[in-house]
Amino acid sequence: MSYVQRGAAYARDSRYITTRITADGREGFAVEPGRYRLVVSRACPWASRAVIVRRLLGLEQALPMAVAGPTHDERSWRFDLDPGGRDPVLGIERLQEAYLARDPGYDRGITVPAIVDVPTGQVVTNDFAQITIDMSLEWTAYHREGAPALYPPPLRAEIDAVNEAVYKEVNNGVYRAGFAGTQEAYSSAYERLFAHLDRLTGRLAASRYLVGDTVTEADVRLFTTLVRFDAVYHGHFKCNRQKLSEMPVLWAYARDLFQTPGFGDTVDFDHIKRHYYLVHEDINPSGIVPAGPDLSGWLDPHGRDVLGGRPFGDGTPPGPVAPEEAVPSGSSPLSP
Repeated sequence: MSYVQRGAAYARDSRYITTRITADGREGFAVEPGRYRLVVSRACPWASRAVIVRRLLGLEQALPMAVAGPTHDERSWRFDLDPGGRDPVLGIERLQEAYLARDPGYDRGITVPAIVDVPTGQVVTNDFAQITIDMSLEWTAYHREGAPALYPPPLRAEIDAVNEAVYKEVNNGVYRAGFAGTQEAYSSAYERLFAHLDRLTGRLAASRYLVGDTVTEADVRLFTTLVRFDAVYHGHFKCNRQKLSEMPVLWAYARDLFQTPGFGDTVDFDHIKRHYYLVHEDINPSGIVPAGPDLSGWLDPHGRDVLGGRPFGDGTPPGPVAPEEAVPSGSSPLSP
């Protein structure tokens, strides 16, 4: 399976299933606790957004989660972490089966996160950008007491603008560098990526969070790229002007979020490394997964609280991670 098209720049296939699950069911799928299953892989940055937002908002019971293994082949993500290699609720071995149940002729990316309608076994949506927004706006009846406002009305325009730039230049920027098929495409992606990281450094030098004085959707979206930076993007994707740990402002910002309940306690570095280094065979044909980097620095004091702000505003932190959803021991500096 090839990820690099020689002689060409990388272009992401952004044709998603955009059906929405809403409080009023206006698109045929109403919010209903227990009806849907959020399918993720802890390896994937796009899926990790949904894992974090779900936990911050306290939707664990209302929107149960299926965790696929860290690797996949051309046929899709596999439920190889579950007994017998099948998701115990959906009864399928591969996420592909839920996509084909929705559309037998489906010919687009079989991606995570995806929300599956359990009664029919069909994917409802894999529109990762909208999924987390709708968790904030449409699932409010099932938010935990003290859930933070991740997409507050007065800040939405600014959050949207920050998110658009972060997506183009950082979230997708690392992929443009890593999957570049020409030196020119790589060089352009590299320059754009670090230019925007420099702009973010300037913004975050004087502000604890990206927008406002609490954690918002914008912080979630940047965090999932930053937390993977030294482990995979710096070496594997050749984003190597500096490591995250060599960029003081961004490194402290990322540590602040990592140490905030709901962020670092969802991160599985073992899955992250195995996914990138094993799946991208054309970039890493040896299949060797690096032993490093040292993860202990993620727990070092960040000092960001001097900038003010409160991560949850008038809300409260989420409670402890449920045992069945805990990151396995040794996969994170926060895991037991």
